Amino acid sequence: MKRLYSILTVIVALFVFGSSADAKPPFWDDQVNKPGRFKVLSEFGGAAVFDKETGLVWEQSPGDTDGDGDVDANDRKTWVDAGSHCANENVGGRKGWRLPSFAELASLVDPNNPGGNPDLPPGHPFENVQLFNYWSATTDAGNSANAWIVDLTTGFVGTVFKTNTRFVWCVRGGMNADAY
Repeated sequence: MKRLYSILTVIVALFVFGSSADAKPPFWDDQVNKPGRFKVLSEFGGAAVFDKETGLVWEQSPGDTDGDGDVDANDRKTWVDAGSHCANENVGGRKGWRLPSFAELASLVDPNNPGGNPDLPPGHPFENVQLFNYWSATTDAGNSANAWIVDLTTGFVGTVFKTNTRFVWCVRGGMNADAY
C-alpha cells in the first residue's frame, strides 16, 4: 500500500508540475514579438485576446463605446467616462475590465513597425483599432488634471487634459499599481 501511495504521489507531482513547466508566467522582460504573441480566446467568444508577452487580456475589438455597431468620433470619452466604461464593460460574458496603465497600453506598440497604421505588431488579431490616441488609467504626476495617452498611429506617449476625449481600450489581468 505504501508503494502504491508513493507511485500515486509521483504521478500527481508529474501531472501538476510537469504540465506547468511549459506554461511559465509571462514576464515583462520576455520579448514575444512574433506571430504567436497573441491568442484569440475562445473562452471569451473570440472577443478577447491574450498577450503572451505581458499576460494581459485585451478587448479584441476596442472602441464601440456608444453601442451603435461602429467605431467613430462619437465613441471617444473623457478620462472619467473611459474609466467608468471599462468598469462596466462586459466582453465575452466577463466583467472585471479596466483602463490600462500607459506602460501596459504602450506595450502593444511595435517600434519596429512605425507607420503600421495602427502601430501594432504585424499579424496582430485586433480589429477596429483607431489611428488616434487611447486613454490610459495613469494620471500625470506633475499635473493631476492630465492623464497619459498612447497614440497608436505613431507610438507617441504623452499627456492631455482629462476633459478631452480619446478612444478607450479596456484590459483585464495584472494591475499596474502606479496607474491608480
